[in-house]
Amino acid sequence: MFIKTVFYIFFFTLLSVLLYVKVVHISHSLVITTVSKVSVKAGKSISIPCLYESQYINNVKYLCEGYYWTYCRYAVKTNKADPSGKYSISDDKKLKIFTVTINQLTNENTDYWCVVEINKGEDYKQYFQLSVTRGTPSLYVDHQRITGYTGESITIRCHHSNSGEMKWCRLGRNCVTGSSGSIDGAAVTTHMRDPNVFTVTMSGLRSKDSGWYWCAEGDIQIPVYLKPITTSFDPRILIILLSVLTWIVIVVLFIWFILRHGKYY
Repeated sequence: MFIKTVFYIFFFTLLSVLLYVKVVHISHSLVITTVSKVSVKAGKSISIPCLYESQYINNVKYLCEGYYWTYCRYAVKTNKADPSGKYSISDDKKLKIFTVTINQLTNENTDYWCVVEINKGEDYKQYFQLSVTRGTPSLYVDHQRITGYTGESITIRCHHSNSGEMKWCRLGRNCVTGSSGSIDGAAVTTHMRDPNVFTVTMSGLRSKDSGWYWCAEGDIQIPVYLKPITTSFDPRILIILLSVLTWIVIVVLFIWFILRHGKYY
């Protein structure tokens, strides 16, 4: 009876510890949201956004390199730049997103962790993987950062080589998987009229639509930063106005010159 009681105590203690570890692991992973896998070309650069919860705005954030968390090494921190220039990091506290950029990618740059540093506790982390290829990436965009005018539309072309379901998502928010939908009230339409090109159009851009999105195909994503600007003034109009103004000044000076010299005849 004594042995049986000890066994039950040991069993339930072990079960409680395992459940605690699992809950802690899950809660830690929920602190940070990022991509899971990105296909990139060797020699290029990639920016990865890491969304965190609001209570960690003032915490140090960093990028850790390595497949195993126990053995990963610091690459760059928000309070300590990388002198080599290989890595950079910025923290947008308004959007609660820190962004890490990795330059001159090689096939050795594959495994990373977005991390929020916790004083006197275990750091919160989220793993992501880079698939570095010398050929064409399986999913890519022409530009990772795109600017659009508020009130107008913007189009993003996501090039892909596989035949899986495509979707357009906002980091930490919902996704559009069909031909139309909305993200935070912004209208989204998609089509695949061109071979191997998933085209996304967001209409009626607003300032609050600024932030990180991604195209996704299966477990592969490519992040895209969208920045609406508040004016749609065409610089060509300024050139035309300056040209017209220049001609007016020339004509006025010519007339003044004629009139001035006409007085002496």
